[in-house]
Amino acid sequence: MSKELNTSEAVLIAPNIYWVGMHLKDDPFQCHPYLIKNGNESILIDPGSMIEFDETVRKVKSIVDLSDIKYIILHHQDPDLAAAVPEIEKLINRDDLLIVTHSRMSLLVKHYLIKSSYYEIDKHDNVLITSSGFRLDFLTTPYCHSPGAFVSYEPITKVLFSGDIFGGIEESWDFYADESYFLKAKQFHQEYMPSKDIFNYALGKIEKLDIDLIAPQHGSVIEKKYISSLIKDMKNLDCGLYIEEKYNQELIDMIKELQEKEQALKERNLMLSEQSKRAEIGEMIGNIAHQWRQPLAIINTSLAILKEKNRANILSKDEISEKLEKMEKRVIYMSETIEDFMSYYSPDKEKSWFSIYEAVERALEIVNLQENRKGVKINLSISSDYKIYGLINEFIQVVVSILSNINDLITIKSLTQTNIAITLYKENSHATLTIADNCGGIDENSLSKIFDPYFTTKHKSMGTGLGLHIAKMIVEDNIGGHLSAKNIYNEKNEKIGAEFIIKIKNEY
Repeated sequence: MSKELNTSEAVLIAPNIYWVGMHLKDDPFQCHPYLIKNGNESILIDPGSMIEFDETVRKVKSIVDLSDIKYIILHHQDPDLAAAVPEIEKLINRDDLLIVTHSRMSLLVKHYLIKSSYYEIDKHDNVLITSSGFRLDFLTTPYCHSPGAFVSYEPITKVLFSGDIFGGIEESWDFYADESYFLKAKQFHQEYMPSKDIFNYALGKIEKLDIDLIAPQHGSVIEKKYISSLIKDMKNLDCGLYIEEKYNQELIDMIKELQEKEQALKERNLMLSEQSKRAEIGEMIGNIAHQWRQPLAIINTSLAILKEKNRANILSKDEISEKLEKMEKRVIYMSETIEDFMSYYSPDKEKSWFSIYEAVERALEIVNLQENRKGVKINLSISSDYKIYGLINEFIQVVVSILSNINDLITIKSLTQTNIAITLYKENSHATLTIADNCGGIDENSLSKIFDPYFTTKHKSMGTGLGLHIAKMIVEDNIGGHLSAKNIYNEKNEKIGAEFIIKIKNEY
């Protein structure tokens, strides 16, 4: 114990702030109550147990009259801190005496037979301001070491009353800590703090304060010059469950397992992304090939006619000019097709307001499902004014994926009369776009799987099974909507087609 201090009397540690505890000889577990002198609204902090009662009362009375104490702060509910409160209440004898604590602890400390009312910090914005303007700020430090634990900070003197945090177990007790104090505090925190994570949460709050002095309930008073390094050492301390060897190993194993799963997930997502890109490229090439077939056939036919007539010497200049013009138009069309698809598949991340009508029209062009196609009837019921905010290319891709499936069914089933209804309607805060057909519907066993990656009922030459999966990801992850599908039945309960439903949140 420091020889410069007389701990048989109250010790002034900051302006109007006193240590009023008792030095328990040969006891490594010293307990420290403090008094803040504040006229007839003085504050007693963590008054202690009946072991220190007489000595604490004597020291308090040497500074203020007991009736001047209006507040008793209890940082937690343990008997070494709170057991003497009922007897101190009797001596203070004030009807307006308040027990300042957390609501989680007022349920417990009442069992000491405390009679006074409670000032629950969590119901008062974690602050106490007296009528004279004196202020204390409270920071909750849950589970360090009780559920409702907290610390008190006086912003003028910059003193932190830290409760159990920064406490120490000292065989040879010094009133003020020195540079070796961490070694004395280490054992206490290892045994009383529940875990490193919980303890670091509390320390993270505390280190943001501008602190000149820490007054803990146990151990030694800590001056500013030691605070920063002490907090740093404390944050690296394994405590509570972390010093339990079995738990520590389980925690290490769990962290390793989570890291392995995270890495596996990253690799899976990367693989899916690469496969998705390849599928998009394949789909783009397939769509371009589809668009090119007819113009190539026309060009090829025109060339064959020109060759035959040239051999027979019956080719006129007018006919050459006509055929060349026809071929030139087809080449221009093919060139524009490439530009359209390149623009469509490029990752344009500039979000903007776009017309759903325009997006659907472009999708119909890409899939070649215009009204003039033989046997295809399209009923388009969409307002051209309706807009949403996002990426138009991505939305087009969603509609293309759905329409491509309809197009494939027309080819596979050799359908001659196909009706497609594309409708947009508002419903509360949502807009709903539906795409319905009469192509026979989806097999009930497959209906719940059609949005799964790589699921397809078509031949591999007609798809990878990624189209609808990517469409669902775009709608639900990028647009914040919902994509689903159902079968359509007639009055005789016969399945006649399918309907895809895109619900969109953000409307114009």
